[in-house]
Amino acid sequence: MNTLQSLVQRHKAGSQIGIYAVCSAHPLVIDAAILQAQNDNSVLLIEATSNQVDQFGGYTGMTPVDFRNFVLAKAKHYDFPSSNVIFGGDHLGPNRWQHLPAEEAMQKSEDLIAAYVSAGFKKIHLDCSMACADDVSPLSDEIVAQRAARLAVVAESTAIATFGSSDLVYVIGTEVPVPGGAAETLNTVDVTSPQAATKTIETHRNAFESFNIGHIWPRVIGLVVQPGVEFDHIGVIDYCSEKANLLSKVVDDYPQMVFEAHSTDYQTQQAYNELVRDHFAILKVGPALTFAMREALFNLCEIEAEIIPKAHCSNLRELIETRMCEAPEHWQKYYHGSESEQRFSRCFSFSDRMRYYWPDDVINQAQATLFRNLSRVDIPLPLLSQYMPMQFQHVREGLISLEPNSLVLDTIRQVLRAYSKACSEQIVVEV
Repeated sequence: MNTLQSLVQRHKAGSQIGIYAVCSAHPLVIDAAILQAQNDNSVLLIEATSNQVDQFGGYTGMTPVDFRNFVLAKAKHYDFPSSNVIFGGDHLGPNRWQHLPAEEAMQKSEDLIAAYVSAGFKKIHLDCSMACADDVSPLSDEIVAQRAARLAVVAESTAIATFGSSDLVYVIGTEVPVPGGAAETLNTVDVTSPQAATKTIETHRNAFESFNIGHIWPRVIGLVVQPGVEFDHIGVIDYCSEKANLLSKVVDDYPQMVFEAHSTDYQTQQAYNELVRDHFAILKVGPALTFAMREALFNLCEIEAEIIPKAHCSNLRELIETRMCEAPEHWQKYYHGSESEQRFSRCFSFSDRMRYYWPDDVINQAQATLFRNLSRVDIPLPLLSQYMPMQFQHVREGLISLEPNSLVLDTIRQVLRAYSKACSEQIVVEV
């Protein structure tokens, strides 16, 4: 039984325990996640999504093996055991190739799955819910499940060919709306009905049987549903336990399975605690981490502007805005309204489409200049208090240094601490 299966079993036995999945490829986010796991003496689940990382490089320019090596190099730098890092693949399926005919998209999806598994990714989210160019939309549950089973066959054969056996674990299902936050303003989202959740499970189980992989069903540990959490550009829909009460009981009938909750970014501590209690024991976080990182970097830009001559400033914020306008393909379909509204969204939207632009060399150079400028001076504490009050407190308490890198990492860890607290083991006492 691997680590994730063991965690699920402990949760099913009555411990309020969960795990959060860090869904980001940014170096600073990975650094912060490793430091948080090191502090917690816990395993670390790092996930790459099918648009970030694929066999062609994704928007990060990394293949699955590149991503794994990148994260493990970070772990080695911090003396964090590589055995404590679990790699997951998120929304693996035809997501990247919806514009192609289904068979062509599925062939590319098979190559995607094989690349992830052969690189050592152990947690595989099979998501074939999206319609391809020649599909009738929406897809039936049966077609979605059959395509997922087809990919599971590839995953198993790849693991056995590469490692001699398979200890992969799987997650099935998908959330509504699309990954990464809603594209339009939302007032509410519908909680997945218990009937729909059960049908997703049963159609996948039947499909696995029909593809002669029924024996791996006990390793299907998670079901992605919509528990009623979401965020759009300027708002967050909070978790309401009462609305998800009937849904949360569905996994009681499946001894190896918990729920996986996506789009949990920006929820409250109480919401995270209640999600884990209600069997949403795998919590995904992504945009909130780069959003916090962006806040920290822009606050450092404000400090820089106060103490560094303008001619020597990094101009990081201005450069990002320029690059986003020069290459609008990552935000144009999502940010609407007037020019001023679009400019606001490019900078401040909770959906954080800015995260697609951080790998840019010009932006990285500007960030390096920002860090270099502020490392050469003593950041005045009054300025730190003005722009980064939480980090001011942590500096005063001796928890972190005044180095800009340390300030950014601590800001990202503010997000991770809430997840860590919710996922730490507590015994559920029935009232």
